[in-house]
Formats: sequence, C-alpha cells, structure tokens
Amino acid sequence: MILRAPALRAYLFLTITALSWGANAVAGKMAVGHISPMLLTSVRWGLALLILLTFTLPQLRRDRETIRANLPLLICYGMFGFAFFNILLYSALEYTTAINVAIEQAGMPMVIFLANFLLFRIRTTPAQIAGFALTVAGVAITASGGSLARLIGLELNQGDALMLLAVFCYGGYSVALRYKPVLHWQSMITVMAAAAFATSLPFTAFEIARDSVIWPDTRGWLVAAFTAIFPSLISQVLFIKGNELIGSNRAGIFINLVPIFGTILSVMILGEVLHVYHVVALGLVLGGIWLAERRG
Repeated sequence: MILRAPALRAYLFLTITALSWGANAVAGKMAVGHISPMLLTSVRWGLALLILLTFTLPQLRRDRETIRANLPLLICYGMFGFAFFNILLYSALEYTTAINVAIEQAGMPMVIFLANFLLFRIRTTPAQIAGFALTVAGVAITASGGSLARLIGLELNQGDALMLLAVFCYGGYSVALRYKPVLHWQSMITVMAAAAFATSLPFTAFEIARDSVIWPDTRGWLVAAFTAIFPSLISQVLFIKGNELIGSNRAGIFINLVPIFGTILSVMILGEVLHVYHVVALGLVLGGIWLAERRG
C-alpha cells in the first residue's frame, strides 16, 4: 500500500483525535464526584465557545450567508455529535469503567459502515467487513465483561448501555458529515459548539432542579478546561479534516484507536485493572484496524 501525502496527513489527524478521545474517557472518570455529567457538558462547551469566539468572529461575519442557509444542519451536528454524545458518555462513566467506555467507542465504525451501506449504498470491501466483524466481537466482549452467559442474555450495566447509545449518536453524526456545507472550519466548529452549549443547558437545568448537580471543585474545573481544549476543539477539527481527506468509512475505523489509548491511560492514570478479556478485545480491535486499512 502506497501512502500519499493526503492519506498521511489524515492518519496523523485521526491518530491525534483518537488520543484526545481516549483521554476524554479518562477525564470523564476523573470528574466523577467533582462535577456532575450535565454540568460538565455545559461548562465544557461553554468554555470551548468562549475560546473560539476570541478569534473566529471575523470568519463568522464572512460566512454568515452560508451559515444562515445551513443553520438547521449545523445545529443538528452540534446537538448529536457534540452535546448528546458527551452527555451520554459522562453519564455512562458514573456506572462503568473508563476502559469499558473507551473500548465500546470502537462500535462507531459499525454504525458508520451500516448507515453508509443502507442509506447511500457505499461499497464496503471484504477487508472492511472483516475488520467490522472483529470490532463487533471486541465491543461485545467488553460490554459483557467477558461473560458468555451475560452476552447471550444481553445483560448490560447502565453505564455500558448509555455508552452504546452514545456510539449511535456519534456514528450518525460522522455519516451526516457528508452533507456538511463548504464552510471554513472556524465558522463550522463555532456554530456547532454554540449549538452543543445551548442543547446542554436544559439538561443541566434539570440536574439542578432535581438537586443532583455537583458544582465543580478544582479538579472539576481542570477536567472541564482539558475537555474544552482537546476533545472539544482540537480533535473535532482534526476529525472533520480527516473525513474530508479519506472519507467516513476509512476515517471511522481510526476511532478504534480510542480504546488503545483509553485503556493505556486508564491503567496508568486511574489505576484501573486490565482484565484478560480487555486484552482479547483490544487484540480484536487492532486486528480490525489492520484488516480495514491494509488495502486502503
């Protein structure tokens, strides 16, 4: 396989993205007890939006006509890809481990492959199908805790179930990026961040109303700041650029690097226990990436 410059750039962008998202799972786990999930989502996107507005206002003015014409689509991107995904992810981490959340994100290519085939009849190669199958196996092993009886009985804990819903949200967002307008990245990410922030506010209000909110302490603010800069801004821009360069099917398979980075960081930073079934699942995920990309 000969790699051209655009592909190499895409691989670099998507690897950095996966590292940031793997770290996001760890940061979300570190936030438990220091800032509540809905409030973390609001603070994260509020901070990200403030950072963006310090330098994107001139570009927003230049793109205002395009933004106005495509506003409903951009709002949906922000709602599903940014707000709902992170609300579900941070809520999942209240009930399950960061390792599980990281590995279960490997299910996103499954959603992307199926949606692209069913909606757009995009051809899927045998290598991608094989990689997809290994990915599903890895996610199933993780979600079932390595228990065949639990897998057959489809028993998931609340956190794993929430994370799988998050996977559907972001997988759908990734496929929908094929419709994104010709728009400068600064304008696109700013409008989407604003939509995510606005979407998160009713959830935070509900959290406050039922007296389950946890106001941030020092660690909570540090986690919020980290998620605002890396998973919210840097990785989202790089993921969009990676999709542009090599397409959503090939870009989606790089999401499978998230469990690799997430697992390593979870063991190193959180001290979580790495079980044999985690190792098996990671092996399947790596095999899926190799099969799907070897004839890229």
